[in-house]
Amino acid sequence: MTVSTFDPTAQPVTVTDKALRFFHRNAEQQGQNDEQLIRLSVRTSGCSGYAYVLDFVDQAQDKDELIELDATLTLALDPEAVTVLRGTEIDLVTEGLNQTIKFNNPNVVGECGCGESFSVN
Repeated sequence: MTVSTFDPTAQPVTVTDKALRFFHRNAEQQGQNDEQLIRLSVRTSGCSGYAYVLDFVDQAQDKDELIELDATLTLALDPEAVTVLRGTEIDLVTEGLNQTIKFNNPNVVGECGCGESFSVN
């Protein structure tokens, strides 16, 4: 049996160095070289329930939780998605010749076959 404690000071979402470099490259390719804001939320989708939504945005929405990833990149987290996303690590994985963002979400209890949606308790 393991016991985990809730730490309110811990970041609800973390980003690996590989994913951070990917976001910076993506921003540069879009001609965005100043401070950048990426917004993470979830939407109802697919057969399992939720889908991740990750977009470059011009500004955060009211009540978004802001997580400074480095001096020029900030993650805005939809407050309604925090419980679904708490503990998630955003990573960049290479599969063959392709690279894709991977959400390592400890709250997921099931995923659809195509990988578009996930469910949580």
